[in-house]
Amino acid sequence: MTGIPPAPAVDLTKLTADRTARLRDALAEAPFDAVVLTTPESILYATGYRSVAGALFRAHRMAAVVTAGDCWLVCPAADTAPAVDGGLPADRMVPFGRFYFESAEPTPLTSAADRHPDLYAALETAIKAAGTGLRYGVEGLAAEPALAAAAAGATVVDATGWSGQVRGVKLPGEVELLRYAAVLAEAGVRAALEIAEEGVTEQALAEAVAATMVAGGGEPRFVVATTGPRSALADAHPTGRSWKPGELARFDVGCLYAGYWSDIGRTAVLGDPDARQAGHYAAILAGLDEQLAMTRPGVAAAEVFDVAVRTVEREGIVPYRRQHCGHGIGLAVYEPPIVSPGVVTALEPGMTFCFETPYYNLGWGGMMVEDTLVVTGEGVDLFTRSPRELPVVAV
Repeated sequence: MTGIPPAPAVDLTKLTADRTARLRDALAEAPFDAVVLTTPESILYATGYRSVAGALFRAHRMAAVVTAGDCWLVCPAADTAPAVDGGLPADRMVPFGRFYFESAEPTPLTSAADRHPDLYAALETAIKAAGTGLRYGVEGLAAEPALAAAAAGATVVDATGWSGQVRGVKLPGEVELLRYAAVLAEAGVRAALEIAEEGVTEQALAEAVAATMVAGGGEPRFVVATTGPRSALADAHPTGRSWKPGELARFDVGCLYAGYWSDIGRTAVLGDPDARQAGHYAAILAGLDEQLAMTRPGVAAAEVFDVAVRTVEREGIVPYRRQHCGHGIGLAVYEPPIVSPGVVTALEPGMTFCFETPYYNLGWGGMMVEDTLVVTGEGVDLFTRSPRELPVVAV
């Protein structure tokens, strides 16, 4: 497909090493000596391994134990061979559960089954291998106190907030992967509008978005393409409904590229917009533009939220009610800080965000603009480059 730039030349092996180095730099300043990471995003950050099964099954569990000089992956036996194929050393795998690999060549992967009955037993083994007398930060400890038992009496503290802070400021390679993921999502919307005409179905629009993402190497994760009154339904699946003249279409789409997310929103109208459509779109666009204009290091996330709401209301949508007007993005589609009331976290260079100002009016329609960006020393660098005016599809 046309319109998709070349993928970024990011060395993923080096990026994993750089992320692990950042973790270890942060460990040197942390109130613990080693960290147990339990979320898929943090495990990917530390090890470079992204489990297929982990994206499919809610019960799938893994962990990574990171010290100042070493790293162990605690994973189901079925994940061992893919992880080794991805570059992780077999002697730093601590498997649990039952799965069988066969091989003509000698390999420890054929005996991964039944080494440990569950995550907790395997994690205890990994922590013992990491060294005695260490203090451990444990991601997710507050939500799952049973993780502490695997530390076998070691001092443990919750490290959930700590790991989020480490991942929050992105490395240059991460920024480029996020930029490309956003480009794929934006190209998908552009492809949908290129095939749009009276009578096109929501499903056809969504197919154009998804096919473009795949053509660029992305993995579609959500494709909201809704028209007319259905455009007000926020996160709704596309249907066979046909787009009619005078109606809005709203796109909220995202994909994964090398584990990094995109999430953008766009609106279009079939035929010339009426005064209400044009006025409301101008209001939400003004709100987002004011967010971009005020963003710089040191500004609190809540301030960015406040300026968005104030501006949209000043421009004519009253009341404008939102729970948030943006969120961090990275290896998770929603990362802290959230751009919402009371969030005093100060923005820093290297933080990546989606800023958004959606509006949903049941029975009338919905519209949104959502852009992705990285905070710089002077302001922002936008990943999304679409024209800012309301796209009009000719009838």
